[in-house]
Amino acid sequence: MLDSPLPQLDRLFDYRVPERLRASARPGVRVTVPLRAAGREAKGYLVELADGASFDGVLSELSEVVSAAPVLDAAVYRLIRRAADRAAGTASDLARLVIPPRQVRVEKAWLAGLAASAEAAPSPGAPALDAATPVTVAGYAPEALARLLDAAAPQMERRVALTAIGQPVEVAGQWMPAAARTLAELAAAAVERGRSAILAVPDYRDVEHVAHALAALLPAESIARIDAGQPAADRYRGFLRTLEPRPVAILGTRAAPASPAHALGLIALWDDGDPLMAEQHAPGVHARDLALLRQADADCALVLAAHARSTETQRLVEIGHARAVAPAGRQRRRITPTAQQLGADGPAARARIPSTAWRAVREALEAGPVLVQVARPGFAPRLACADCGETARCLACRGPLAQRRGGTAPACQWCGALAVDWRCSSCDGTRWRTVGRGSARTADELGRAFPGARVIVSDGDTPVQAVPRGRTLVVATRGAEPVAEGGYRAVLLLDGERMLARESLRVVEDCVRWWCTAAALAAPDAPVLLVGVGGAVATALATGEPERVAASELADRRALRFPPAVRVAAVAGEPSAVAAATAQVAQLDGVDVLGPVELGDDRVRAIVRFDFARGPEVAELLKAALVKAATSRAPRIPGSPPRRRVVPLRVRFDDQEPFDDPAGTGPGRTSGRMEG
Repeated sequence: MLDSPLPQLDRLFDYRVPERLRASARPGVRVTVPLRAAGREAKGYLVELADGASFDGVLSELSEVVSAAPVLDAAVYRLIRRAADRAAGTASDLARLVIPPRQVRVEKAWLAGLAASAEAAPSPGAPALDAATPVTVAGYAPEALARLLDAAAPQMERRVALTAIGQPVEVAGQWMPAAARTLAELAAAAVERGRSAILAVPDYRDVEHVAHALAALLPAESIARIDAGQPAADRYRGFLRTLEPRPVAILGTRAAPASPAHALGLIALWDDGDPLMAEQHAPGVHARDLALLRQADADCALVLAAHARSTETQRLVEIGHARAVAPAGRQRRRITPTAQQLGADGPAARARIPSTAWRAVREALEAGPVLVQVARPGFAPRLACADCGETARCLACRGPLAQRRGGTAPACQWCGALAVDWRCSSCDGTRWRTVGRGSARTADELGRAFPGARVIVSDGDTPVQAVPRGRTLVVATRGAEPVAEGGYRAVLLLDGERMLARESLRVVEDCVRWWCTAAALAAPDAPVLLVGVGGAVATALATGEPERVAASELADRRALRFPPAVRVAAVAGEPSAVAAATAQVAQLDGVDVLGPVELGDDRVRAIVRFDFARGPEVAELLKAALVKAATSRAPRIPGSPPRRRVVPLRVRFDDQEPFDDPAGTGPGRTSGRMEG
């Protein structure tokens, strides 16, 4: 397999192994090979050895075996090949995400350690799977997960949509969300049975929590951490550990489900609805899809855990591909909408912070920290013309203006330029006014309202990991909430209407996920108040059943033929290339094309919708269109200089971007959630 993003090279090539390399040429190793003429060399991976060639001509010889480490595991190759075919992408793009860059010194030390271990004593075999021992996880009924790791159990018993417990816990002196302990306990149960476990989480905060919980249950040699937040040497060292023939708990971010793993027994994903679980690099395969493909290949257990179920997971439950498991007893977190509280005081209940919420915060501060979640960072998330009310926009790029701190000059949220000598483009006015309240302004107001309380702001500019006990007000943007010792004594969720007003296909399930995640940081007996939200969403949260929201959203999307009820593919590029690609797939039954729409720079985008059963045919046709576009030459205009080579066509499957407001921002950009 050549390490090349070119779609026309996305296949296996035959090369003859010369006598001098036969001892070191093993499947999975890095190699270099000649590519065409002029002495060009290409990097790649040796996938398999065969006695005969499938090519009738004269084969070129393998140039070099770069390393003896078999970094491309056979199971990983099968996975990335299937995932790439499903997304009309190239397998080498996925391999680049899974296999870290080589660190020579680390690799040599690892190979020497393997050789020394082999000489000292033979590797002990993995212990037999004890199917009689139930999987015990704190807070869940024993029978709910009893057969999860039983290889003899039906697949339905081993694919689980897990509703996580919403309360903080203390593990080895550190407070963390209970979900981190749940994932660690599942992984430890798999390793104790002689099976490896893969844990995939969205960002560095979750990685740190789960890593600490794993360290309390397993020895260090049974844990391999492989996230991009590590130094390159540590990440490569952890990756090499996954290649060893011993059970290990593998912890990483969205690419973790494609990691090598000896005797894989469990794949667990935390919060698959988080946008950080969707890979942004080509071919853009979601961690959940990787996990589903890997689970089918390895015949292992699969756990999709979250505080609020995504619509994709809800679909798996409704079609019978996974079973739902909830916490035992009264472990579910309930969120109280202030509009539904008894005694809500008329117009005051419609204020940004109703009087009932003020009283709850005042009482809770006497017992410990209080969390206030807001929609946006900064002082004023939006500015408007004081005369006509139009949004104040940058004179350079037309981006919206905002004020990061009180008393500072406004700046553009797109290009960062200061608004010097600003004038309204609609009425030529020169005065602006603030619209909305960001985290900094909310903190200022709460600090004046509760004198003597310490106020902490946690957002993208000033992320905070943990909060000690005491009379503390924490104002955090969604996704940036720190963990408090013992849990927050109250949680106040503001700007609910503003969050729901965002134009996005996933806005409702995103909001429910943000609110449930913040509520999970409250102490078991602490109130969680949601301001400004009513209707069916508020009722589902008040009864502790957020999955009802996912079921309702999925039913609506089935009626409208929107994902995840159907699959979609965004086809963007030159108008002629997009038209040719979509014309072929549109001839298939059950496939329809939306658009195209103009994107600027002489590019357009069309959306292809199709049923899941049509996925292989659509992917094959669009992959052929990609190859044709990549190998075609742009016509030369007489008398003009040569044109710069531009990719005429791009295809991305299961892309949510076309269904979002182009002027909006996702949680990773507004709240400061950082990818690990």
